[in-house]
Amino acid sequence: MKNKLETMDAETLMTTPMEPLRFIVSGLIPQGLHILAGSPKIGKSWLALWICLQAAKGEPVWGFETRKCEVLYLCLEDSFSRIQSRLFDLTEEAPPTLHFAVMSDAIGNGLEMQIETFIKEHPCTGLIVIDTLQKVRKTVSSNANPYATDYDDINALKQIADKHKLAMVLVHHLRKSADSDPLNMISGTTGIAGGADSSFILQKDKRTENTAALLCTGRDIESRELFLGFNKDTFLWELLQPIETAEQKVDEVIFLLSDFMKSAVVFTGTATELAERLKLFGAAEYLPAVLKKKIIKHMDYLQKNRISYSDQRSFERREFTLRYDGNDGMTEENAPTDLPSLPSQPAGEV
Repeated sequence: MKNKLETMDAETLMTTPMEPLRFIVSGLIPQGLHILAGSPKIGKSWLALWICLQAAKGEPVWGFETRKCEVLYLCLEDSFSRIQSRLFDLTEEAPPTLHFAVMSDAIGNGLEMQIETFIKEHPCTGLIVIDTLQKVRKTVSSNANPYATDYDDINALKQIADKHKLAMVLVHHLRKSADSDPLNMISGTTGIAGGADSSFILQKDKRTENTAALLCTGRDIESRELFLGFNKDTFLWELLQPIETAEQKVDEVIFLLSDFMKSAVVFTGTATELAERLKLFGAAEYLPAVLKKKIIKHMDYLQKNRISYSDQRSFERREFTLRYDGNDGMTEENAPTDLPSLPSQPAGEV
C-alpha cells in the first residue's frame, strides 16, 4: 500500500541493533546539522577553520578525538588569498583532504546538487562547514512565513547530512539584543535552532576581551560550556579550563560479558544460551530478554572493546553472534573449546 506508514513495535526496537551515531569530533560534533553562532568578527571563522584542519589531519580538538576525514569548507565571505593567509598563521602543513570554495549557489537554487557532486567525488567526506548560512539563502517573498522558511532551509541541508552520515556546521550570527537563553539570540526564528541537531554559541562578555564561552547543546551531545581564550600569537581558540565529562554508566553484566568474550572469542546462540553461559562464568541470573536488551543498549561500549554483534533469525531459532577480534591470531577455528556446552533451545527461543 503506497501510503502505509512504516512502523516498528517497541519490543522489536529495543532488541534491534542500530548503527552507532558517527562522531566527527568525539562527544562534541556528531553526524547531523549544527549551528555555530556568534557576534560578527568575534572569531567564528578562525574557530571553524581550525576545526576543519584538525578533522582533516585527524588531530584532537581540545582533547576530543577526531575521526580523520575529507573536509569541505565553504568560505563564502572570504577570498582564496585571505584563506591562504589564515592557513599560514594556523599551520605549517595543510592536508590535501581539506577543500575550500569561496562561491556557491543558494539553497534551493543548486547548492544541494553542488554538495552532492562534491561528496560523490570525495566519498570520504565527513565534515562540511558553510560560512555563513546567510550567504546561501535566497531572497524570499515578504509574504512568506519566516519560521517555515528558516526551517525549510535548515531541513534541506540536514537531509544531506543525514543521508551521508556526515557533520555539517553552519556558521551564523547572533542578534544584538541579549537574552537569558542564548539559543534565543540566534539570528532568525526558532526554526533555525529547532531544525538543527546541535547549537554552539560563542559569546564574549566584552568585545575587547580575548576570552569567550562556547555553549554546546544538542540532541546527541552532553550540554556543556567550554571556556576559551583567543591566542593572538597562534590565532587559536585555546581551552582555559579542563573539560568535565560525565562518566558512562555501563551495566555490570556487560563488563562480565566483555571478559567472557575475551576467552570465548566467538559465541553463537540464543539469549537463553548466553544467559546460561554467563551464569556458569559467574554472572547473576538474567532473564534472556533483559540480557538481550542490555547488549543492544551498550552496543557502543562493546564495539569500543572490539566485540561485534550480528543477528540471525530463522523460523526455528532467533540466534545472534558475538565475536571478539582483540586476540592476535585467534580465529574461530582455534578458539577455546573447553566452554560448557548447552542443549539446543526449542523453536521460538529468545
